[in-house]
Amino acid sequence: MTKNITCVACPMGCGITVEIADNGEILSVTGNTCKRGDAYARTECTHPERSLATTVRVDNGMTNVVPCKSATALPKEKIFDCMKVINTARASAPVKIGDVLVENILDTGVNIVATNDCPVK
Repeated sequence: MTKNITCVACPMGCGITVEIADNGEILSVTGNTCKRGDAYARTECTHPERSLATTVRVDNGMTNVVPCKSATALPKEKIFDCMKVINTARASAPVKIGDVLVENILDTGVNIVATNDCPVK
């Protein structure tokens, strides 16, 4: 099987062709202009991951929400389930950049961390 993807590992946006065996093994990656493209294509075809950026509600803060992100990429198939967890999460002000708002979300080993401060009202 052949899969054509556009690489997003760098701004070049290379068109990459990945040849995949019936057993799921990557046979070849062509069209990339850097090593990152090769790694991206292999990951995208075997175990796609995405970074997640959103907000978490804050109690007693200057704002009602604080922006946050996943500390590392999450399995793509778990993104919507992660959002269900995050949508129920609440933080108490003060919140500092880097504070863990949701620890080990869905047993992925990935924390959801604040990307901005939110002081107390």
